[in-house]
Amino acid sequence: EEDLLNDVCREVVERWSDSQVVDAKEEKEDEVQAIASMMEKQARIVVKPKEVSQEEKQRKAALLAQYANVTDEEEYPFPALLGAVRHNTNLLKQQCPPSSAGPALFRNTNVEDVLNARKLERELLRDEFQKKKEQDRLQREKDKLAKQERKEKEKKRTQKGERKR
Repeated sequence: EEDLLNDVCREVVERWSDSQVVDAKEEKEDEVQAIASMMEKQARIVVKPKEVSQEEKQRKAALLAQYANVTDEEEYPFPALLGAVRHNTNLLKQQCPPSSAGPALFRNTNVEDVLNARKLERELLRDEFQKKKEQDRLQREKDKLAKQERKEKEKKRTQKGERKR
């Protein structure tokens, strides 16, 4: 009887295992089918290549050449990148000689602008400090004169009091 029970249990477990394997295979096939259908949909979508005119290409090349040219007086926030930037600049200069790119329209003045702004701010603060210092000095003189006048009035009042006696 126990052997029969064990055989039945074993058969139930085997059939359950077989059904699980079949379900797993079906799920994998469904996943493959879903991926295939998505790829087909993406393949149907046609992306039109953007047509760029020769003038736009030249303008873009001029801008890239202009921003790639770096002067020695400009500073970089990351000195480690300086070598790579110089290397890339040299390569670009070799590929695009200055005569073909034309003269640069303007120079990158970001560093100068920041320094000038800081200098102007310092000058304004210095001027404000000088004005405040002058006002404080004048106020101290006024206070000193007022104190002296109070002393003189008190002195006159005490002299009047002594005369009356």
